[in-house]
Amino acid sequence: MTKGNLAIVLHAHLPYVRSEEPGSLEEDWFFQALVECYLPLLEILEEASISNNQAPKLTIGLSPTLLSLLEDEVLKTRFRKWVELRLEILNSLQADNIKAALHLTDHLKRQLKSWKNCRGDLIGRFDKLQISEVIDILTCAATHGYLPLLRENPETVRAQLKTAVREHKRLFKNSPLGIWLPECAYYEGLDIIIAESGLRYAVLDGHGLLNADPRPRYGLYAPICTKKGVAFFGRDSESTLPVWSARDGYPGNPNYREFHRDLGWDLSIENLKKIGIQEKRPLGIKLFKITSKSTSLENKQPYNPQAAQERVEKDAEHYLKKRKEQLIKLEKSMKIEPLLIAPFDAELFGHWWFEGPQFISQLFMKSKKEGIKLITLKEALQLKSQIQLCNPSPSSWGQGGFHNYWLNESNAWIVHQWSKAGRAMINICSKGIQNESNIKIIKQAARELLLSQSSDWSFILKAGTTTELARERIDLHIKRFWILINSIKDNKVIDNKILEKIEKEDSIFPLISPLDWKKKI
Repeated sequence: MTKGNLAIVLHAHLPYVRSEEPGSLEEDWFFQALVECYLPLLEILEEASISNNQAPKLTIGLSPTLLSLLEDEVLKTRFRKWVELRLEILNSLQADNIKAALHLTDHLKRQLKSWKNCRGDLIGRFDKLQISEVIDILTCAATHGYLPLLRENPETVRAQLKTAVREHKRLFKNSPLGIWLPECAYYEGLDIIIAESGLRYAVLDGHGLLNADPRPRYGLYAPICTKKGVAFFGRDSESTLPVWSARDGYPGNPNYREFHRDLGWDLSIENLKKIGIQEKRPLGIKLFKITSKSTSLENKQPYNPQAAQERVEKDAEHYLKKRKEQLIKLEKSMKIEPLLIAPFDAELFGHWWFEGPQFISQLFMKSKKEGIKLITLKEALQLKSQIQLCNPSPSSWGQGGFHNYWLNESNAWIVHQWSKAGRAMINICSKGIQNESNIKIIKQAARELLLSQSSDWSFILKAGTTTELARERIDLHIKRFWILINSIKDNKVIDNKILEKIEKEDSIFPLISPLDWKKKI
């Protein structure tokens, strides 16, 4: 057995994309993530957990907004029809790439069966895996707010974390100990609020540890701890780049499924309307392989599932061999066992890289043979009797470790909106709310403020994809916030129909507490 450990950390997150209208683009995002990522991940974890030849270990962050979507009964009732529609489309295809169509049909049927067997209770399945110590579940900020951009009003940061912890405890019965900081973003003093929220460890980009004060003796290969008792793990680029990079890593292999070639783009608008879809958009039906980086989308070759499976087995074996070489080299210069931290967005595995869940499955199967011990972050902390005291450096996992992807000419205007709304919320909550009817209003205002702070919308505005939707979401939540807050400030009765509509559409965080925004005396 190689002396050293590997911690694979996944961050499962979607913004609050619940829609009252069935068949919406936002709903597609969620359902595609279900069939391509979350259900397949559960499948491989559960299968590995009952195998005598595997030792599956995984740390996974489940964001509060994703959990709210997984819990939503309305979405649960729509999912089956969504899958069945795609099965009908596949059944009607007269395609040359029949192998790919049959493979995808089998995949969708398997995920639908998995869904039916648990009656859509994915949260319960994750919980069972945590109880059996196969996974360690982290929380995240309530709506994935980019915390360094909220620091002007510390109470808004505290509310993001305390709301998340409360929601996690409601769903899993136990409070979380670890957190995935949104975009791995950190600023000086954030550990104080993290500790106050009952959280004890988090993952940072490598810059957060390498530029810490003092510089950590073991760099990225051991956790550090602040004086407030919060431990931090650093992302190891050698362990992540081969998996994360579509250009230089495994996901770009010609045999893997092409992400961008989707039947929703190939079908005419007339044919889409026949199946009830009013605009061109991805359907999650992808039947072609990457072929080569230079091949145009229209010239992609049919996907061959068998060739892709053979490739994923080789890539997993190669990945483990490289981690073994890395650990052996590190062991020679360290007095403790080195630890490799490999964090990724969970949606990479299955959504962006269709074969990703099988890659993880192969890691579970082959890790023992290669002498690699897989470990969770919680277990890694239990192994260390002493951890070096350091102050992490401000950082994110954006390019260069900076914050500029979430603060630039395309999205900086949002920060002023957050600050202004945050101050208003803090002022009202700090004065105390006497009128019981106002408590209901202020709780909904709190939900709207949190929802407006999602870093996903800032990211989309910078990336230039579905920017209209991102702006609409921010504007909607900010507008609703001020309608609610002003009704209290101006002592005006709010129309019950307006309040009911807002509560119905943004029914998230049932245990939300306005006291989280109260100023400390």
